[in-house]
Amino acid sequence: MALDEKDCIILNLLQMNCRMSLTDIAKKVSLSIDSVNKRLVKMQTANVFWPKIQIRPRNLGFNTIVDVKIKLNYTSKEDVEEFTSYLRAHPRVAEIFSVSGEWDFSIVIIAKDPIDMGRITSEIRFRFGKMISSWTETLTTNSFKFEYYDMTRLMGFSSTKVKPNF
Repeated sequence: MALDEKDCIILNLLQMNCRMSLTDIAKKVSLSIDSVNKRLVKMQTANVFWPKIQIRPRNLGFNTIVDVKIKLNYTSKEDVEEFTSYLRAHPRVAEIFSVSGEWDFSIVIIAKDPIDMGRITSEIRFRFGKMISSWTETLTTNSFKFEYYDMTRLMGFSSTKVKPNF
């Protein structure tokens, strides 16, 4: 789907405040409410975005957020499927990425504290220890930008009407 500058501005606005009303968006992009709604429906149908909320784990008592890089031994497709299925079902694994380069997977684990993190990582490493060749952890101390895409700049438009406030 090709996006025009107004689509990009709409997406930027929604990234900053996903609860912004159609009326407010329409005013900011100089379109009718119906036009904004049609654009949103079209973009959502084309899977340009997925409406969601962002939960802040630290505000819920999960103060330890760790990025884990994992390298696997040569394993079967079934072993990798079992590994990823286990991680997807684990309530403390927030993100799972298959990556290229030195590592095979990047996962994010949330925990209440370092002791809780140790329990979770030991559980995963014990269960899949024969598959895991290397494992490294990095504690996330702060987030300065998370999943924000300046759509107008990304798509090559010059508009600076909407700037993030983070």
